[in-house]
Amino acid sequence: MADRLPTGISVLDRQLDGGIPAGSILLLSADPASQSESLLYEIAAERRTLYITTVRSEGAVRDAIDRYRGGLDQLTIRDAGDYPPIDNATRLVRDLPENATLIVDVVDPLEETDPTRFRKFLNELQTHMVNTDSIAVLHAMHGDPPTNRTLTEHMSDVVFDLRTDTSGSQIVNRLAVPKFRGGGALEETIKLKLTDGVTIDTSRDIA
Repeated sequence: MADRLPTGISVLDRQLDGGIPAGSILLLSADPASQSESLLYEIAAERRTLYITTVRSEGAVRDAIDRYRGGLDQLTIRDAGDYPPIDNATRLVRDLPENATLIVDVVDPLEETDPTRFRKFLNELQTHMVNTDSIAVLHAMHGDPPTNRTLTEHMSDVVFDLRTDTSGSQIVNRLAVPKFRGGGALEETIKLKLTDGVTIDTSRDIA
């Protein structure tokens, strides 16, 4: 079994036999109005992390993480630049050290590029993750899917799907893990609290 790299989210790490296999690409798909960035910040806190932002500025990401975690010493934030950002993202990926985490937040602008170029990016990303025993986290938004979203889903080794229900009197976040190469996908969703950190929500659903 490949070495597992913890996500920093204890309830997930227990159910995933210690975390995500080194060398993996993880797709985190979520609603735009959700607190999905909390999951990214927890993962970033576990080890050296290169955080590539494609929409928000470097300063905005740093401020958000400082408010959430009080700052992370082993975090490097880089802006992928103007559209199309795939060239800068490809260059930045090559600088990732060993046993590290790469976060692309969000991957949607990269998915709008030519399919051949995007496939090449994903293959180079996969190779670099394997060679450095690292993991890549691609943060993607639900909604009208970009051109190459299906390709991203297919190439990813692990898929986290976060759904946020705001229809009732409470906000309910459910995380599904429908895909997990080299391990077992979870048979049930996990109900999460995304307030002060990421914890399991033990409250019962009321019909």
